[in-house]
Amino acid sequence: MDKLWLIIQREYLTRVKKKSFIIITLLSPIIFVALFTIPVLVGLFAGKETKSLVVKDDSGVFVPPIDTSARATFTMSQEPLASLKATYKSTGFDGVLYIPALEPNGEKLKLSYFSEGQLSLSTVSYVENRVAEQLETKKIKEAGYSEAVIKNFKTAISIDQEELAFNEEGQLVETGKKNSAELATAIGFVSGFIIYIVLIFYGAMIMRSVMEEKTNRIVEVIISSVKPFQLMMGKILGVSAVGLTQMLIWMVMTFALSSMATAFLGMDTASMQTSMPVQQPDSAEMASQASMVFEALASQNWGYILPLFLFYFVGGYFIYASLFAAVGASMGDDMGESQSLSMVAMAPIILSIILISPVIENPTSALARWMSIFPLFSPVLMPARLAFEPPWWEVILSMVVLAGSAVFFVWLSGRIYRVGVLLYGKKATLKEMVKWTFSSE
Repeated sequence: MDKLWLIIQREYLTRVKKKSFIIITLLSPIIFVALFTIPVLVGLFAGKETKSLVVKDDSGVFVPPIDTSARATFTMSQEPLASLKATYKSTGFDGVLYIPALEPNGEKLKLSYFSEGQLSLSTVSYVENRVAEQLETKKIKEAGYSEAVIKNFKTAISIDQEELAFNEEGQLVETGKKNSAELATAIGFVSGFIIYIVLIFYGAMIMRSVMEEKTNRIVEVIISSVKPFQLMMGKILGVSAVGLTQMLIWMVMTFALSSMATAFLGMDTASMQTSMPVQQPDSAEMASQASMVFEALASQNWGYILPLFLFYFVGGYFIYASLFAAVGASMGDDMGESQSLSMVAMAPIILSIILISPVIENPTSALARWMSIFPLFSPVLMPARLAFEPPWWEVILSMVVLAGSAVFFVWLSGRIYRVGVLLYGKKATLKEMVKWTFSSE
C-alpha cells in the first residue's frame, strides 16, 4: 500500500505542479463565464451605431417610424436621386436610401442604398423590416381590412413549464420549480462534452505516460520495486486525482464567477435603465435575459446533478483509463503503427458523443434509457440526461452497472498490463491480449 501511495503521489504532484495545468485550470472557468457576460457588457457599454439616412421614396408609401433608439433614422426628400447622392455627405447624412415605385401586384421590392461605406447586417435588417411594415399596412388598407384587426390575429406563444410532484399518498404537491427545456438541453450538452473531453485527454495522458516509460525502459527499473498492477493502479488513481482536482476547481470558480457576474449585471442593468432608458432599451433587455439565465441555473437541483456527475466522471475515468493503460502497454516501438490499437479505447467514447444529440432530443426514449445504462456509454450519456431528471431506477441501475464494469475493466486491463508493459519490439495483437488475460500469474 505504501508503494501504491508513493506512485499516486508522484503521478499527481508531477502534473499539478506543471504551469500548463495551472494556467488551463484557472483560465477555463474565466473563459466559460466570459462567453456569457462579454456579449452583454459589450451591449451595455459599447452601445450601437445609428445611421442617418436621407430617403428618396418613389413608392409614396413610406412613413419614417418615430423611434429615437433605432438603428437608423430617416429623413424624407423630394430632390432627384442624383442630387442626393452628390450632396448627402455634405448635408450630414450617412447614406441615401432609394425606394422605387411599386409594380402592380408586386410581391418583391428591391431597395437601393448609396454611401461610401456599408450598413451592418442588423441595420440592413432594421431598414428592410421598417419598409416591409409600411408596405404591409398599405396592402391591408387597399384590401379593405382593419390593420388593428389583422394585428390582433397574431399571438405570441411560449410555454412556461412548472414541475409537479406527488407524495406517498398520491396527492399532488406544488413544487414551484420552473423547468426549461433549453436550459436542460444546454446542461446536458455541457455535462456530456466535459466528461468526453476529460476522458479523451486524461486517458491519452495515461497511455502516453505508459508508452514513454516502456520505450525509455524506465518501467524495468520501476517493476523491480513494485508489481505491474500496482504501477497501473497508481497511474490511474494519480491522474484521476488530477482530473478530479481540476473539475472541482472549475465548478467552484464557475459558480463564484457566475454569481459575481449575475450581481454585477443586475446592478448595471438597473443603472442603465435609470440613466439611459431611451438610448439603450435592448442592452438592458440583454442584461435582464442574462440575469434570468443565471437565476435559472441557480434554481437547478445541483445537489442531485453534481454528485451524480462526479460519480459518472470517476466511474468512466476508471474504465477508460484502464483501457488506455492496457493499450499503452501493448504498443510496440513503432508509434505510428501502434496508433490503430488506441482506436479500440477511443471508439466507444466517440460513439457516445455521436449519440448525445438524439439522447438529449428524446431523453425518455428507449435509446436514451438503455444507452445511458450501457457502461461504455453511460459516463457521457447519463450526465447529459440528469437535467431532465430520469427515473431513479434507471439512474441506480446505471450506477450499479458502471461500478461493476469499472472493477471488471480494471481487472481485465491489469492482466494485460502486467505482460504487455515488459513486451518490446512489436505491438501485441488482440489474440495475444486475450491470451494474457487468461494466463496464470
